Amino acid sequence: MKQDIEQQLHVALAHLRGGVLPENTDLSNLGIERTRDPANGDFATNVAMRLAKAARKPPRELAQAIVSALPPNPKIARVEIAGAGFINFFLAGDAQADVVRRVFALGDAFGRNGSGGDKRIVVEFVSSNPTGPLHVGHGRGASYGASVANLLEANGWAVHREYYINDAGRQMDIIAASVWLRYLEACGEALRFPANGYKGDYVREIAAQLLQQADATLVRPVGELLGNLPPDEPEGGDKDAYIDALIERARELLGEANFLQVADLALDAIIADMRNDLEEFGVTYDRWFSERSLATSGAIDRALERLQSQGHLYRKDGALWFAATTFGDEKDRVVVRENGVKTYFASDIAYHLDKRERGFEVLLDIWGADHHGYIARVKAGLEAMGEPPASLDVQLVQFVSLFRGAEKVAMSTRAGEFITLRQLRAEVGNDAARFFYVMRGHDQHLDFDLELAKSRSNENPVYYIQYAHARVASVLRQLAAKGLALDTQRGLANLSLLTSPHETAMLTAMDRYPDIIATAGAHRAPHMLVHYLRELANAFHGWYNAEQFIVEDDATRDARLTLALATRQVIRNGLALLGVSAPETM
Repeated sequence: MKQDIEQQLHVALAHLRGGVLPENTDLSNLGIERTRDPANGDFATNVAMRLAKAARKPPRELAQAIVSALPPNPKIARVEIAGAGFINFFLAGDAQADVVRRVFALGDAFGRNGSGGDKRIVVEFVSSNPTGPLHVGHGRGASYGASVANLLEANGWAVHREYYINDAGRQMDIIAASVWLRYLEACGEALRFPANGYKGDYVREIAAQLLQQADATLVRPVGELLGNLPPDEPEGGDKDAYIDALIERARELLGEANFLQVADLALDAIIADMRNDLEEFGVTYDRWFSERSLATSGAIDRALERLQSQGHLYRKDGALWFAATTFGDEKDRVVVRENGVKTYFASDIAYHLDKRERGFEVLLDIWGADHHGYIARVKAGLEAMGEPPASLDVQLVQFVSLFRGAEKVAMSTRAGEFITLRQLRAEVGNDAARFFYVMRGHDQHLDFDLELAKSRSNENPVYYIQYAHARVASVLRQLAAKGLALDTQRGLANLSLLTSPHETAMLTAMDRYPDIIATAGAHRAPHMLVHYLRELANAFHGWYNAEQFIVEDDATRDARLTLALATRQVIRNGLALLGVSAPETM
């Protein structure tokens, strides 16, 4: 109905433009909202108050002109002017039930729209360093990113999902060294593991694969490996300096080809685990993009050449710098170190340029909250390369704290002390995990309550919503057990019988769904859909407990059951966008 009223209002304002209103009056934002108080109608707009100055008329006088120009609509019982110039719309008795007909006509497509105009958007999310299994913190980014991508598709965007693999640089060197050290231990060598190495059991598992693949051909004398290295942290030294020196020694002893063999084995094993974990979680990608490919394809060099040609690079202390402060960053950034090695930032801006060159109009990056400082520098890089900085849309996902009862679970990827996403899924299930991760706004810290997520009670919001869906199926089974059948055509023809307060609340709630999809997509806010589904389920359970569905009168029974089926469809549609199942039984 909101769309119908918008169309009516647009016709009226267009009629007034060039006379009562200036010819150049912007009619793009009509400000139609649902009213909170039924006494003020079903919908209202303050457009007369906003355009009064342009029309040079008092708001109420302009409102009267707008109302007089409204075309007739049998779905509108009356239109009233209230207060300083609000225009209130009261729906006709049967008009609100149109939502049920639309749900039946559109099915899975109900709520979807074309507001995105099929514009191309690339959504890059999770993109965890391939140095270990995904943990519960990554799970939030996965759930959020997948849900946002689904919402964007529902709003008519052409969505491409991408995972950026950080398979170059220091962290890959550390995981390679960690695997090789565990391999040496498996070959019987005694050594002290570095404080800054990766210590999880998964490292031993990859080392076992390395041993099976290479046998003992990669064993080197431990004395040569550890001799004359700077002290590690337990000895009062610097753990970063120690691990860097250890990596350099490992490269010397193994040779670059063998060291790369170890690194690639670790990378392939971890990426395969991540991919499997995410696919089981219902999160899939159109492309897994390798950071290394930026160097091999020449993308980094092309990006730097573009910056150089625009005069935005300069030499200082032997390094090549990008004048990022010219474009609003807090400081200039090194893109090539004095040793000739290109920085991670150089790769980052090259990656974003590559996305623009692939034809994406919007680059939606979903990062952890600790990456806040990267936004200004990447936008600066885009602008300096001649790309619109506004094309970059960054959403920061706050951290997750996992609680088991009253006890907070500590997590450290480097120390190997963390709950993996796979472990969480095994404990609470995919549905609860996907839902709980997006219950709160992504810009708010999330306390994940394991006990609540596992409970089968009305306090568990995902159970409560799924139970509403299953209850409809239960009613249909009860109907069949009584030897009755639902005639949906008769139900649709008798929707005017749905006049109780509970039924009116159900119709109002369902009619809001398309607006929720549009708003949640525009604000990248799946938690808005979560809250809506909770409200819809609450309205349904209230209706179910207050009124009988299977009554003697055929017309009333079929009208109520048809409304119940429409409710089930809307719940199913909403849960699908969140990656949550809609069970028939609970």
